[in-house]
Amino acid sequence: MAKSASTRVTTPRKIASTKPDLRLVGAGSDRAAAVEAAVLAAVPVETAPALKSRAGGVQSTSARVRSLLQEARALALDQVHALETALQDAADLAREIADGGDAYPVGTREMASRLASDLPAKAEAIRAIVKRLH
Repeated sequence: MAKSASTRVTTPRKIASTKPDLRLVGAGSDRAAAVEAAVLAAVPVETAPALKSRAGGVQSTSARVRSLLQEARALALDQVHALETALQDAADLAREIADGGDAYPVGTREMASRLASDLPAKAEAIRAIVKRLH
């Protein structure tokens, strides 16, 4: 019995999908690291547009890198100073709680007392590190 061409059954072929695989992968697993590496490798990296220098010309890549690093360091230094201030503020608040008497729970007063003595030293250590580097 010969089959005619009109009755032939064909199975659909798989066409490569251009859509990303969005299945969830547990964080910290080897599979997650492999997926992250594959995604990063697949994303095309575009170079940023050239920046104009002060003289009106175009900055070289190395000049742009130096400029961006200088800006990043300045922002990091601002954040470190904010941390110093926050530690001092937390130490002041802890001192108030430690000295607050019976209005505060005993465990809270004891912990606040330790924080009040530890935090200023931590802030000073951060200040010394920043001074040494700058």
